[in-house]
Amino acid sequence: MSNLLKRLLGSLKGEKPVAYDEARDLAASADAKTRGELAAHKGLMPEILYYLAGDPLSEVRRNIAKNPSTPVQANLLLAKDADEDVRSDLALKIAKLAPGLGPDEQDRIRRITYETLEILARDQLPRVRRIIAETLKDVANAPPDIIRRLARDTEIVVAGPVLECSPVLTDEDLLEIISTGPIKGALAAISRRAGVGAEVADVIAKSDDIEAIAVLLGNKSAQIREETLDRLIERAPDIEMWHAPLVQRPHLSARAVGRIARFVADNLLDVLKTRNDLPESVMADVEREVKKRLEAETQQIELRQPRRKGAAGAGANADPLAELRQLHAAGKLEEEDVAKALSAGKVEMVTGSLAVRAGLSLEVVKKAIETQSAKGMVALSFKAGLGMELSQQLQAKLARVPPSGIIRAHKGKCPLSPEEVDWQIDFFKSLVADAKAR
Repeated sequence: MSNLLKRLLGSLKGEKPVAYDEARDLAASADAKTRGELAAHKGLMPEILYYLAGDPLSEVRRNIAKNPSTPVQANLLLAKDADEDVRSDLALKIAKLAPGLGPDEQDRIRRITYETLEILARDQLPRVRRIIAETLKDVANAPPDIIRRLARDTEIVVAGPVLECSPVLTDEDLLEIISTGPIKGALAAISRRAGVGAEVADVIAKSDDIEAIAVLLGNKSAQIREETLDRLIERAPDIEMWHAPLVQRPHLSARAVGRIARFVADNLLDVLKTRNDLPESVMADVEREVKKRLEAETQQIELRQPRRKGAAGAGANADPLAELRQLHAAGKLEEEDVAKALSAGKVEMVTGSLAVRAGLSLEVVKKAIETQSAKGMVALSFKAGLGMELSQQLQAKLARVPPSGIIRAHKGKCPLSPEEVDWQIDFFKSLVADAKAR
């Protein structure tokens, strides 16, 4: 390299203007490193920067894309560059110039900059669009048209940041996006927004997006109407993902706390007990639920203990189900009666009722309960002529089947075939027989 070229390259380390003739000679150099260093210099004339925007090497064009001195015409050219890295570098620079821009700019430079931004916001590569979205997500005066386009993007990595954070989006925008069938993850992103409006919260709460509703419930700044919360509590017993955010939801009514306390796990019930923002009357309801559960657990333990022969107060051959058989014969052991006994925590009565209605021994019913078998409880319910709604409650409250393991109705009917029901019953009969043979 000539001494002249070394001297010229040395001048590129700063930002001092480079003479046009010298810069032109360097731009035409066959040395890629020379052109790359030239492209990064902030003191070049616009014509040189524009010329380098068409350089065959992407590294040179990347430096032009990042260079804040690059003229708007060159930026517009690079917005359509074939190299994704060039477009990504340009997106990061242009997005920072976006605040205050609009489609009706009168100034030529601002109009071309907006056009460049618009092209990048429609780029075929999600990575480029994501850079725009991440940069503009919390900018209050970002171009509304660009923000609305990004919010409707088909990729959640692009739409998500804007849906979650952008102050430019109004409730009307969000409702329109929701009404058009948003992509997976969009409702959850909206649910994370600070101060989600009541109308938006209502629409999300009516959806089938379980995850989004869990996020909404966990967002303490979300404005959820009491009637909306009541509807969610009705759906919540079988949706474990909602339990923790419900328990921690601020400003719960006494009625809501009472209903939540009936279905959440013991550890979450303990969380309710430690809340200091609930009135004494509500805390008393929680304490009663805790006591009821302790009593139910005690009864379950007693049910699992073998009865001592000749126990005081009972004959050796006394029928423990005699009273329940009489009630059944009198038509007083209907499904409603079993459901009431279950709600009251009367474990022994519910267990006996299943045995009587299904025509099975008490030992077989107890065995199904002890093993926490969801299929076993469904089979018992079917044999006992009980519906799937009650069957689900029996799985959860009597057999303590985890929410994720509960078997639900299939098109409103028992999901087990008659053959599967019989197999389950025979299986538990065999377990009882094996235990007696030991």
